Amino acid sequence: MQRIVLLFLIFLGGCATLPRANKTCISKDAVRDQHLYVASHGWHTGIILEPENLNRLMPSLADRFPDCDYYEIGWGDAGFYQASKITVKITLNAVFVPSDTVVHLVGFQGNPIEYFNTSDVREVSVSSDGMKSLCAFVESSFAKDQTGLPIKLGHGLYGDSQFYEGQGKYHLFNGCNKWTAKALCGGGVEIEPRCKISSASVMNEIGGSSSSSKSQPLHRKGPHRF
Repeated sequence: MQRIVLLFLIFLGGCATLPRANKTCISKDAVRDQHLYVASHGWHTGIILEPENLNRLMPSLADRFPDCDYYEIGWGDAGFYQASKITVKITLNAVFVPSDTVVHLVGFQGNPIEYFNTSDVREVSVSSDGMKSLCAFVESSFAKDQTGLPIKLGHGLYGDSQFYEGQGKYHLFNGCNKWTAKALCGGGVEIEPRCKISSASVMNEIGGSSSSSKSQPLHRKGPHRF
């Protein structure tokens, strides 16, 4: 039995390479004048950044989301993320079976802390090189068609949002929170991507104070997912 468990963990570890974290050397003394946000919606975390940072790498996003102040981007299991009804089977498959992934992108206006007023949203500062590296990681999380464009799927979960086909396989040891940690680490944030299974493991490491409140959401259809 122990041998089976060991082989299972080795198999999962082999599937955890995509999207690959950017191994950059961002100086600790670099001026951190670029700002983004990390949002925790319960189990799931996502990255919030200003559109122009990602549009430079993916100009087609500007056509899809022409009038927004921020993008919120999450990566996760394709079946769980897009399911209209969550079942035990879908949940177990997402956790234990390496599965296809999607990127969920929301374009919105206004202050991220106010927009996600029932979530824990924290501001993070990075250098200009750190922002470029972080956005390069996010861009690499999108699967592309033969012309190099991201592959659109269905509408997203709330607001003006879109699902895109993702890169990499999702499983317990390569989940949405590890994806967020890899993005931040590539941007020069002091965070260890390994063993990031829960959202708390990400939020506790980046620090800052919780912005969540008990007020009712202004816009959302439902909770964020994997």
